[in-house]
Amino acid sequence: MSFEELKQLIQESFSEAIVAEDELATPKALLVSKDSLHEVCDFLYTNDKTYFDSLSCMTAIDNGVEKSTVEIAYNLYSIPFDIHLMIKVELDRDNPSVVSVSDIWRTADWHEREAFDLVGIHFNNHPDLRRILLPDDWEGHPLRRDYVEQERYHDVKVKY
Repeated sequence: MSFEELKQLIQESFSEAIVAEDELATPKALLVSKDSLHEVCDFLYTNDKTYFDSLSCMTAIDNGVEKSTVEIAYNLYSIPFDIHLMIKVELDRDNPSVVSVSDIWRTADWHEREAFDLVGIHFNNHPDLRRILLPDDWEGHPLRRDYVEQERYHDVKVKY
């Protein structure tokens, strides 16, 4: 199935879901509205024509204070059909939250925890949303563009 066919299939089922497309991304990407993300992902997973059975990667990106958004890129793969697709969603930087897809793909569990830990994105309905790489009492989210490294952590000098 081609990128255009995938786009059309989603548009037929969710007329307002696709906000934009990014043909320069590899694989090509569809920007989906935050409110439609879970439904679109579930559709792509359960649909007999697509069966995206693998969430290969999920990446969170801080677009900076100028743009005032963070985005998440979901790299999907259909093993039986050998189809790749990237789904992106943009979130408000001041309060980044979106529904978890960990109920669709189990691999999203740790990907979402990493995005929560390092970028500060909250995933609603996540079964165990807590830091995964940093201690629970760490201050801030290190992959934010405006992150300021703390001077000390438990009386240990952190910043040199």
